[in-house]
Amino acid sequence: MQRPGKFRTPRRPGPKKASNIEKDPVGVYCRIRPLGAEDEECCIEMISSSTIQLHAPDGLKANRNGEYKETQYSFKKVFGINTTQMELFEDVAKPLIEDLIHCKNGLLFTYGVTGSGKTFTMTGSPGEGGLLPRSLDMLFNSIGPFQAKRFVFRPDEKNGMEIQSQVDALLERQKRDSQQSVPKTPSSRHKVDPEFADMISSEEACKSENVDEDCCYSVFVSYIEIYNNYIYDLLEDAPLDPIRPKPPQSKILREDQNHNMYVAGCTEVEVKSTEEAFEVFWKGQKKRRIANTQLNRESSRSHSVFTVKLAQAPLDADGDHILQDKNQVNVSQLCLVDLAGSERTNRTRAEGSRLREAGNINQSLMTLRTCMEVLRENQMCGTNKMVPYRDSKVTHLFKNYFDGEGKVRMIVCVNPKADDYEETMLVMRFAEMTQEVEVARPVDRPICGLAAGRRHRNQAFRDELSRRLEERGGPSNADDPLLVNQLIESLPALPPCELVDPADDQTLPRLIEVLERRHRIRQMMTEQFNKTANTLNSMLQQFDSQLNAKETFLHDQQSKLSEKDKVIVNQRTEMERLEKKSKTLEYKIDILQKTTDMYEQDKRSLQQELETREQRLQRELSERRRMEHRMQGMVTDTRLKWEKECERRVNAKQLEMQNKLWVKDEKLKQLKAIVTESSSGGGSGGCTTERPEKPERPARERDHNITQKRSASPSRPTAPPVHPMHRRSHSAGGEKWVDHKPPSNLDLDTFMQPIIPNAIKVSTPNEKALSKCQRYVLRHQELASDGEIETKLIKGNVFKTRGGGQAVQFTDVETLKQECPTAPSRKRRSGSGEGPAQIEDIENRAPVASSSHGYQKRRKP
Repeated sequence: MQRPGKFRTPRRPGPKKASNIEKDPVGVYCRIRPLGAEDEECCIEMISSSTIQLHAPDGLKANRNGEYKETQYSFKKVFGINTTQMELFEDVAKPLIEDLIHCKNGLLFTYGVTGSGKTFTMTGSPGEGGLLPRSLDMLFNSIGPFQAKRFVFRPDEKNGMEIQSQVDALLERQKRDSQQSVPKTPSSRHKVDPEFADMISSEEACKSENVDEDCCYSVFVSYIEIYNNYIYDLLEDAPLDPIRPKPPQSKILREDQNHNMYVAGCTEVEVKSTEEAFEVFWKGQKKRRIANTQLNRESSRSHSVFTVKLAQAPLDADGDHILQDKNQVNVSQLCLVDLAGSERTNRTRAEGSRLREAGNINQSLMTLRTCMEVLRENQMCGTNKMVPYRDSKVTHLFKNYFDGEGKVRMIVCVNPKADDYEETMLVMRFAEMTQEVEVARPVDRPICGLAAGRRHRNQAFRDELSRRLEERGGPSNADDPLLVNQLIESLPALPPCELVDPADDQTLPRLIEVLERRHRIRQMMTEQFNKTANTLNSMLQQFDSQLNAKETFLHDQQSKLSEKDKVIVNQRTEMERLEKKSKTLEYKIDILQKTTDMYEQDKRSLQQELETREQRLQRELSERRRMEHRMQGMVTDTRLKWEKECERRVNAKQLEMQNKLWVKDEKLKQLKAIVTESSSGGGSGGCTTERPEKPERPARERDHNITQKRSASPSRPTAPPVHPMHRRSHSAGGEKWVDHKPPSNLDLDTFMQPIIPNAIKVSTPNEKALSKCQRYVLRHQELASDGEIETKLIKGNVFKTRGGGQAVQFTDVETLKQECPTAPSRKRRSGSGEGPAQIEDIENRAPVASSSHGYQKRRKP
């Protein structure tokens, strides 16, 4: 037989939530506080009403080599340094107060580094009330005429509300007033604390118009702080013991029947006006823990939670009393949370208890970040990770809000000074991540089934009754006890009713008659009252029918309006998404535009560099071509020069060898003649022999004959012998020439002048003349070594260039030289009487060419 195990209490299942619940993202706002001094460096810039930009301070850039770049963060709305407390309240807290009146919960907390203005935003200062006093003022301005009497609603210590009858509430009020030892609820007759008396001016007061007049309301406030992860009640009246004072006792968190978290044993004070709520808040504010640090003179060392709880219940069908049904009581609450600022101990130089406080504050804020990250991951990735709410009292207390029990809004307070840049950047990242967390939209509470306008009809009935009584001369106030007394006095007076004699038969008949008359009068009054009541009932029925028709019409219009509101909200959400997308695309376009500009600039610089290099390359190529042409000309001139020199040397060598050969021949002939003579002399017998004359050289005989021919006909000069290498001038062809004769040349008036047919004579060459011709010649004059003027004809070819111009390539040079006949010459004629040695020297000398192409020099005859 199996042993039965221990029974365990089954876990109570949580409320099932529909899968198609509409969700809204957490509303995150940003507020920038002004700088403490004008010369402080600012690291935050407000770009638009929903975007800020963080840029690293100069010192941080230098230390990190420019690692940090400018980053932008978007919020639902950004409030600049000139934003007033009223403007902040209108956008952030006012919708939460309207939801509170309509039975919806709300959570509003401030977040930021120490000294960023969180407490000022939540509490404010005299003349500049913060979100908390303005929220209370709007709440009481809205429900003031419809508040229930004190102690009609009573907390049941289990996060719920009970309803007491008017008699029980009156008895409890009298009991509280009689007990002096029990602290009384603050009264509006007390003098208001001057420190917050003028926080809100009458011009800035506001109220909600959509208040249900058929309900009665009561406001309860509580004030707690979370210090070192312990919860303390700031409104608790601990017994004062001057000898052995006891430290405050911490509270614990519990879960009610609706799975909502609450602080067990927390003091909840019922308040009936803004002044009373201020007084209660200030009472707890004086107990809150603050300290002086290096960064903030009054630094909050704990998280404070001020809870405003609104209880409302509908009136009965007559509109006179509250329904005594606990199930009809709706309780909504708004939590205003002032989180302590995150701080770095190396900056605050905290020690001892301050160091422990800072560690607990940072740990609780880190837990809040972790919960947000897990919620975001579960929603975006579809995971089901456990959210660590229990790691901190702050997150554990507000877990219901993130699970869909109300709206959540956060105000990120930032200090734009450069010293808080790194902490501010972490805050911005947390705020950006929080915006992606979605919270289920709170569901509207069920409406009571009674007809609307009950309070108004009851008041109309009272007013009509008072008017009728006034018409009859009676008092106007039907509830006044004097009215009953006057009504009784208006009846017939009762006769004396004392019976002295048992046989008295007159007293009783008189009494019966008076009572009958009174009865008739009361019947008449009852009939008249019934007629009036029927008339009023018919009027009320008509009013009800008209009101029902109007309510039906209003309900239809409200349904249409709600549909339109849903369309508007969807369109607004789509517009916000498109605006974010547009801003992102604009930012990307700016980056791409900057990149494109950089690339265009690089392209232009590279194109300029390429053009410069191409121009340099073209210049180098043209220079190289000119150098090649020049070197080709020099090589050609040098080759022709050496060809002429070799030819001259060869000719001289040939002439020398011919002369040596002739001398040898002559010697052989002389030797032969001597031998012949010696042989003949020996045969003749001693005949004396004479030495024959020396024969003449053939060259001398040739020169001698030429001299005799020249002397024989002096009147007809003979033409000089033509050099075998001589050729005609290139200018003798049929090509067109440009004859360039500089104006500085001298006219020599010689017999032989160069004649060039088909030539265009110019003093300065131009493109027009060059374009019409194929050849070019330059007449250049210079002084020779012998003092005579020497003319050079420098010739070349004309060709077109790639750029459309004309260019000349020089190919030939002819030299024209004039010699004076009286000048001494190395050459001698044959009849000049010079010795054979001089003639032999003339004959052995090689001819010298003056032209660079081997052309013979032209001499004047």
